[in-house]
Amino acid sequence: MEDGFRMILEGMGEDPNREGLIDTPKRVAKMYAELMTSLSGETRAEDILKTRFHEKYDEMIIVPDIQFASMCEHHFLPFTGKAHVAYIPGDCVVGLSKIPRVVEYYARLPQIQERMTRQIAELIQKVLQPKGVAVVLEASHMCMTMRGVKKPGAMMVTTQLLGRFKTDEKTRAEFMSRIYAPR
Repeated sequence: MEDGFRMILEGMGEDPNREGLIDTPKRVAKMYAELMTSLSGETRAEDILKTRFHEKYDEMIIVPDIQFASMCEHHFLPFTGKAHVAYIPGDCVVGLSKIPRVVEYYARLPQIQERMTRQIAELIQKVLQPKGVAVVLEASHMCMTMRGVKKPGAMMVTTQLLGRFKTDEKTRAEFMSRIYAPR
């Protein structure tokens, strides 16, 4: 990665040996290793949800406003925002920290927001087998705000609804009203 970034600097017309840039390729390589931790293979997404608790709870569990930062795979610029995740348990629940860990896992890959939204919902559905899953991601994309169309403040909202959130309008409405209620 260091050699590759050195070549990028040279391609831009920069001198990678000038004082301010001498260690930049090393710093960039370290940064990408940190930002793309899910590529390392050390953790599998399914393992995040492996500790489950059998609980007779059949109401909606919502974890709103989970902040995340990811890298757009098209331009390798960041997109940042928040995720709202809900599920209606089947036979089990997971600890509160597990849902943000799932969001973080998928954010730490070269991504597009649509895929990330779907991956979060599908993992929760596959592992927990709840009665329904809802995921909403709201994000601002640097590839749209600082380059290209240059529209600062523009946001993208994506949703993935499974089970009762998809089939039951009242369940979906309750979720949406809770995540967009003033806090």
